Amino acid sequence: MRLIACIVFHSEFSRFVLYSYFSAIIFIMFATKDKIGLRAVEPSDASIIYQWENDASIWKVSETLSPYSLFQIEQFILNNNDIYASRQLRLMIELTDKAAPHPIGMIDLFDFEPLHRRAGVGIYIYKKHEGKGYASTALDLLESYAFETLHLHQLYCFIGEHNQRSLLLFQSRGYQRTGTRKDWTLNDNGYTDQYQFQLIRKT
Repeated sequence: MRLIACIVFHSEFSRFVLYSYFSAIIFIMFATKDKIGLRAVEPSDASIIYQWENDASIWKVSETLSPYSLFQIEQFILNNNDIYASRQLRLMIELTDKAAPHPIGMIDLFDFEPLHRRAGVGIYIYKKHEGKGYASTALDLLESYAFETLHLHQLYCFIGEHNQRSLLLFQSRGYQRTGTRKDWTLNDNGYTDQYQFQLIRKT
C-alpha cells in the first residue's frame, strides 16, 4: 500500500497518553510539535484510511489502479508493526490542538533498506487541512525519527512535475532534486516527467 504523495520528524520528542472515556484504547503520540503529533496506526483507524485510500481523485498521484477493501486495510494495519519485516512503516498524523485529537493524514516510510540506511517517504494530508503547514511539521518529525532512531543516511521521494504542492514542500525541507525520470507517468494529457529528490543526513 503506497501513499498518495511523497513526504515526511525534528524537535523535541514527547510521550503522552490519551485515555478514551468510551473505550479501553490508549493512544501514544511518540512525537509532537506545533499541534501536530505522530502515532502508530490503530485498528480503529481502518475506516478513515479506507476512505482516504479510495479517494479516486488522488489515484493518479499514488499510482493506484483499483480500490482497496476494508478487509485489506485491516490486514495492512495488523501487519504494520515491524519496519524490518515489512520494509514499510505508516504513521497517523494527528491534530492535537483540541480536547480530542483527531487524524488529519498519514505519513509513510517505504522501501526501507537497513543495509544501505535509506527509505522512501510519502505523505497524505486530508483536503480540508491542506495549506496550513501541517505537512511540513509532520515531515520534520519523521526526519528526526528516521535519522536519530533508525539511523538512516538518507530519505528520498519521487514527485510528478506538475505536483506543485509536493515540490514546494520537499524543497522547503531541504530535499535536493537529483534526477528526472522522463515520460514516467501517463495521464489524460500524455506522458509527464517525475523528479527524484534526496535528503542526505548531515554528519
